[in-house]
Amino acid sequence: MIRCAVFKSYLICLLAAAAILFTTCSRKITESRSPDTRPANIVLIFADDLGYGDLSCYGQEKYKTPHLDKMAEEGIRFTNFYVSQAVCSASRASLLTGCYANRVGVAGAFMPTDSVGLHPQETTLAELVKQRGYATAIYGKWHLGHLPEFLPTRQGFDEYFGIPYSNDMWPKHPNNEHFNFPELPVLEGEKVVRYLPDNQDSLTTWYTQRAVDFIGRNKDQPFFLYLAHSMPHVPLFVSGRFRGKSGAGLYGDVIMEIDWSAGQVMEALEKNGLTENTLVIFTSDNGPWLSYGAHSGVTGPLREGKGTVFEGGVRVPFIAKWPARIPAGAIQSQPAATIDLFPTLARWLQAALPSQPIDGKDIAPLLLAEKGARNPHESYFFYYKQNELEGMLSGDGRWKLYFPHTYRSLEGRQGRDDGLPIPYNYGVKVGLELYDLQEDISETNDVIDTHPVQAKTMKALADSLRMDLGDSLTDKKGKGLRPLGVYGQ
Repeated sequence: MIRCAVFKSYLICLLAAAAILFTTCSRKITESRSPDTRPANIVLIFADDLGYGDLSCYGQEKYKTPHLDKMAEEGIRFTNFYVSQAVCSASRASLLTGCYANRVGVAGAFMPTDSVGLHPQETTLAELVKQRGYATAIYGKWHLGHLPEFLPTRQGFDEYFGIPYSNDMWPKHPNNEHFNFPELPVLEGEKVVRYLPDNQDSLTTWYTQRAVDFIGRNKDQPFFLYLAHSMPHVPLFVSGRFRGKSGAGLYGDVIMEIDWSAGQVMEALEKNGLTENTLVIFTSDNGPWLSYGAHSGVTGPLREGKGTVFEGGVRVPFIAKWPARIPAGAIQSQPAATIDLFPTLARWLQAALPSQPIDGKDIAPLLLAEKGARNPHESYFFYYKQNELEGMLSGDGRWKLYFPHTYRSLEGRQGRDDGLPIPYNYGVKVGLELYDLQEDISETNDVIDTHPVQAKTMKALADSLRMDLGDSLTDKKGKGLRPLGVYGQ
């Protein structure tokens, strides 16, 4: 009897120990797998004409952007992030394809009268994530072709609500006396559900409500949400809840509402238990439209703005949060660009890249703030107008080389405060000039005479690129250019 009791006691202890071990191992396995039980959700928030100095986490002091500041505190903030071109359609083409915009035939900003768009054969981010079964949606501004065959529903997006081009391409814009724009349609999918009313006060709210609803409806499957705000592109509008609240004029009110919108997205993710395994990115398509004075943003210490390849035109805020992978409070000083998001996400999703060449490179080590991570590019190149190669940046982010061209500038003049622009001088000239951005972020001191070897090295890289993408400034055609989509062809 004693032996039986001892054996029974021993058996109970053994089973209890096994149960504890099984529970502990199961918990560890579950915890280690929890971020990877399904592909990460992706939320991409894209502002329009937001300046490098427009967020308080980037030095803005006239008003606060607490939700985006918190996102930066809980994720990573890049100090040297770039777009490929400082204008609407071209910038969006690069973001969604991973290509320099001129490679896919896109230049400038499409007009409502244009019969062109991003070629349907180009692969977008939405089509990329579809390989992994993602639900996809865009709410906001598209601007890559407004005719049916160019709409986002033909480019991998399941849902679309918004406007097909910029909100200033609107007959009620106060500066449109020289234009004859048609009514601006608001689309649901491919159907016009209304035309933009006499004011645009509700645009940011409409987009945000749709984004929040999409998150709730798709909480049980991976999703890609592209929230492409129309603001702070002029004409500026803001809802009643933020009008007059910033203490910094209408522009400050608009930025506060965009910040609120980002907060609503974060709250929806938290409410649905999706925060940990969702990658949220916030950035802008280009710098501010400076001719609109108080109705435009600021570039901080950077030179010029939208419509130029100077730092104020192409360097933009960039914040990313992904608690499962990105360490909180990281600051990344290595350069990166919108063209790099496509290949980076493709790698994370184990999705196949397009058969046609792209220009971006995988920057996962930079986004994850890995120690010693370096940018994988030798250089970034900045085109503008009709395939003009106007500038380039060294891969380490230090050197900026400009090729001779003309650009637009206010030449130090201050804009108005009533929403109307003042004229640019479009004939300002820049020569072959080199700037050391580490020592001179404002690009005031041309150092090409004291660093001729650096300039020669960069020029050689540019010559190689011209063989591929061409350059109208040097009359190079380029062998790697692909056609723009043309309606009916």
